[in-house]
Amino acid sequence: MKFLLRSLLLLCLLATFPAAAQSGPGGRQGRMSQIENAKIAYITEKISLTQDQAQRFWPVYNEYSAKRRELYHTMRKLRVDDESALTDAQVKENLTKALALRQQEVDLEKDYFNKFQKLLSIRQVGKLFQAERQFTKEVLRRVADRPGGPPAGPGTGAIN
Repeated sequence: MKFLLRSLLLLCLLATFPAAAQSGPGGRQGRMSQIENAKIAYITEKISLTQDQAQRFWPVYNEYSAKRRELYHTMRKLRVDDESALTDAQVKENLTKALALRQQEVDLEKDYFNKFQKLLSIRQVGKLFQAERQFTKEVLRRVADRPGGPPAGPGTGAIN
């Protein structure tokens, strides 16, 4: 019964996030907040967090997410629409920076892998990384399936 209630909550949150985008000012913020809330519910259920674990885990996880998001935004700044406008040296510099950022991302995951093990069982940590991937796939699938969503195809981020 508890599983059913959590699943319904998750489905309701995920089903309503496209509507938040059309709610006028702050629509994007509202949608992102709903996605974050759905992610919290999803991960909490998937890794079976106790209340005590949740109180200790979420501040650490939020710190991890913020650092990961910062790396992602830095990586996005390196993207160039027209690489032909860059010199070979600039292309090489961007690729070198991108590789360094990917290494920072791996290092961050290793660091927080160790931190998460102090808060959760190793099975819960394994389920955490799996639940993150599953949640992302589900959100991308729902975005791609909604009317007016991005067209499915190579390079669109749609999950087939």
